[in-house]
Amino acid sequence: MRIPDWVVYAVVLAVIVGTLFSSGSNDSDPFRTPTEIAESDIRSPSPNEGGVAPPSAPSLEGELGPALPDSHPFDERVLVQVGSAEDGIGTAFAINEAGAWLTARHVVDGCTRVGLAVGNGRMVRVDEVRTSDNSDLALLITDRAPVALQLDLARELHVGEPGFHVGFPQGMTGEAVSVLESRSNLVTRGRYTMEEPVLAWAEKGRTEGIEGTLSGMSGGPVFDRDGAVIGVTVAESPRRGRIYSASPDSIRRFLDDQGLVAPGGDARPISASSYADEADRLRDSRAVVKVLCRVNAP
Repeated sequence: MRIPDWVVYAVVLAVIVGTLFSSGSNDSDPFRTPTEIAESDIRSPSPNEGGVAPPSAPSLEGELGPALPDSHPFDERVLVQVGSAEDGIGTAFAINEAGAWLTARHVVDGCTRVGLAVGNGRMVRVDEVRTSDNSDLALLITDRAPVALQLDLARELHVGEPGFHVGFPQGMTGEAVSVLESRSNLVTRGRYTMEEPVLAWAEKGRTEGIEGTLSGMSGGPVFDRDGAVIGVTVAESPRRGRIYSASPDSIRRFLDDQGLVAPGGDARPISASSYADEADRLRDSRAVVKVLCRVNAP
């Protein structure tokens, strides 16, 4: 029996329309989501796929794994597309009280005006934006910062150690907890092109009520158990339950290129049961703030 041509055309049209409506989103938040993952590294869906929020206080007990190997060209490659610049939000954190703040490059790249929301409706205008040429990092300069965070960019990292991500997911106050899984190579294409080694974290919990994407957390700090910053959140893969952060080496090189030495500052121990309260304290003290980008601002 021959299938009529109009049936074939209808099926083809349905597939095309479905593909168009299922690809991408128009979220104004510039948080990057990998669009392609190496075929050899595809895994089954993560437990939090489909918008089901993981427990807010997961168990992180157990011995640490081996030391994390150095980055290697054969590490997993993850591709992200950076579209045209548009208004958006992200996160930044202070690294000295003179007014230097770290964030992710894609949060502020292409912005004509960048501001920091410091609470009670107040906005601090960023005087200068300096972006990295080889990593998703940027430095924001203001006249001062109320408190600076402690950076630890030299110690040995271990597979399985926890990371605590603080910021403004979906524009709201929120945080996530993860464990260090491996290194990856993040390949950026689109508005700018680069490849950088990053840390891959397996998400284990987040603020209750925040489901789906963690968009808005880009540029936020990643803390270790001692409360020191060991990374900057730069991307996520919701399907796989992964969060990616700039590596300590990338952060150290970027700060060296800027001739900036972070003198160190606030650091308090963090645990799976305390990370939500500690995140609130960091935001309340304005050590971690929301970044707002305007592309066509006068």
